[in-house]
Amino acid sequence: MAAFVPRAGLALLAAGLMGCGTLEQDAGDYPSAPRLAVQDSYHGTSVADPYRWLESLDAPETQQWVAAQNQLTDETLAGLPTRDGFAERLATLINYERSSVPASRSGVYVFEYNTGSLEQDVLRVSDDPSKPGRILLDPNTLAADGSISLGGYGLSRDGRWLAYSLSEGGSDWDYWQIRDTKTGEDRQDRIEGTKFSGVAWTADSEAFYYSRYPLGDDGYDDTQQVRIYRHQLGTAQADDELIFAVEDHPTRNPYGTVTEDGRFLVISLFDGYETSGVYYLELDEAGQPAGEVVRLLDAWDARYEFLGNKGSRFFLQTTRSAPLGRIIGIDLDQPDPDAWLEIVPESQEAIDAVTLAGDEILVTYLKDARAVVRRFSLAGDARGELALPGLGSVASFSGRLGQAEAFYQYTDFTTPGTVYRYDTATADSQAVRRPATDINPADYFSRQVFVASPDGTRIPLSIVARRDLPPGPRPLVLYGYGGFGVSLLPGYSTARMAWLEAGGVYAVANLRGGGEYGDAWHQAGTRLNKQNVFDDFIAAAEWLIEEELTTPSQLAIWGGSNGGLLVGAVAQQRPELFAAAVPAVGVLDMLRYHLASANARQWSSDYGLSDNADEFAALYAYSPYHRLQPGTCYPATLVMADANDDRVVPWHSYKYAAALQHAQACERPTLIRVETNTGHGAGASTSKIINEYADQWAFIAAMTGLEPA
Repeated sequence: MAAFVPRAGLALLAAGLMGCGTLEQDAGDYPSAPRLAVQDSYHGTSVADPYRWLESLDAPETQQWVAAQNQLTDETLAGLPTRDGFAERLATLINYERSSVPASRSGVYVFEYNTGSLEQDVLRVSDDPSKPGRILLDPNTLAADGSISLGGYGLSRDGRWLAYSLSEGGSDWDYWQIRDTKTGEDRQDRIEGTKFSGVAWTADSEAFYYSRYPLGDDGYDDTQQVRIYRHQLGTAQADDELIFAVEDHPTRNPYGTVTEDGRFLVISLFDGYETSGVYYLELDEAGQPAGEVVRLLDAWDARYEFLGNKGSRFFLQTTRSAPLGRIIGIDLDQPDPDAWLEIVPESQEAIDAVTLAGDEILVTYLKDARAVVRRFSLAGDARGELALPGLGSVASFSGRLGQAEAFYQYTDFTTPGTVYRYDTATADSQAVRRPATDINPADYFSRQVFVASPDGTRIPLSIVARRDLPPGPRPLVLYGYGGFGVSLLPGYSTARMAWLEAGGVYAVANLRGGGEYGDAWHQAGTRLNKQNVFDDFIAAAEWLIEEELTTPSQLAIWGGSNGGLLVGAVAQQRPELFAAAVPAVGVLDMLRYHLASANARQWSSDYGLSDNADEFAALYAYSPYHRLQPGTCYPATLVMADANDDRVVPWHSYKYAAALQHAQACERPTLIRVETNTGHGAGASTSKIINEYADQWAFIAAMTGLEPA
């Protein structure tokens, strides 16, 4: 038996069946975390919250605890034998040229680009989508450590102005500036107080609409609803005109889109992930409001997504009377539902995305978690399928009615995102940017199987691995999400390739709560049905073990955000099933998640609220932080958190890690890795991505016995 003892007192034991490695941890090695006598009463049930003090993120006690935990984690992970190898290979794998789908206006194309080694993507501008053009915006010049990232952006209708947002330290908060696409110079205009908002340019390119939070005495307040404002170029934000605010409901957020003809400001109202509303406002030739707001869709009986218009006819995607989705046309002079036109009826597959381009409707469907793109005329006549290179996914379809071209990106498990130009007249596609890597797709295979959940529901499970691996159980990572109608589709991942290349197996489970099979599939994994998601994931794990693709001593689970909740819940429900667990930026305190921000409150459409007795009972039954039982041997766990995360605040991870360290009854370690100067994941620099996944894979490799082959 060989032993390695790092400074923190952890030992790597390379012994046991199939060379399985374990990290042993004595409970006394963890930083001190006092358990306080905090109790809350929920509908007559008293619930302890001993680590409430960790919710005070800026308190000295919290900062000291985080620093001590990071020291323990850093010293431990740095001593793992595969850590440096993963870091080196990740740096090589990520070093390839890649581009986004271009946005275009009036012959001006802008797209994100990375040579492969840049900390942040730059924005390039060109007059030809197949040519590299020149750099228009380089965030790498704004912060030496790559902590300022590009967020959203939008070209004015004449292509002269680019509105773009920047985020600092990974925060969801961003600010907008305006750049001249010809000279590369910024105007004085600056917009602050925004999260998750785009800009909607007026037809004359002299103004735009946007949504921001109200400004209070202590700054912009994200505990309240956003409001729509109009910004005229050359004026101060303080002079922006308030256009619309929801006055009759406490949680609905409005966001604006200007129609292609400039006639309407369409107001989409968001309030969770089940239903939505659509209002509109007529605009004059200068893009100014020319009337009162009309509440076109205000029943909140389904989801509605505005797609575009042809004169006074609005095209919308909806789940009303169609759980898998359909496309309708509403004439504004006959808005009654009885007069709606069904353009594209509900199909056997769920609609994933819709784009209006040229003179047709391009509908991306999901067929067993793979993309299929079908073409329709504006009247709904079928025009056939768009030929795709394989069984993968289509992302970022962009196009407009009357435009001669559209763009999309295709990817699958072993193919990096390739950008295609679609000719709307001939329906032909041509690759305009095809990344080159040193990965040979023929060296890998992927297959899809279907697993039975306890109630008989068929759960798609995709498995990816090297073709040359010997038969028999292998270290395997199982990934899932299962929430908010998000579909997990085949896509290329540098991080995943590092694990696969080292000889690990990777599996992706398409769980209820996602959008793979439409609205009913989503609803089956929400609120009182949330346990279905965990049951689906456990069923996938059991199938992988039964089929001898892995064993409990070789199986790791990983998920982020809502997927972090998934991992935390499943690890405490079936701890004997897994060797390791990595809950990343997870929602882990289900009784108080909604108190963090107005954005977090919106998640109640999936989770429910502890304010309601029946939903409290369901939440309390699986809340990872609350259901940990002292005296239980849990999987080795690496909790991943970001200190600047203002979407899923890091106290979720802090409280959960402290509780798990207290509860752990065996020598399997519980570590927490708190990244600094990053947020919920978007905008992370290249070096931080490399370090994060090197740590993660090295930890999982140690716990599952992976010896890179």
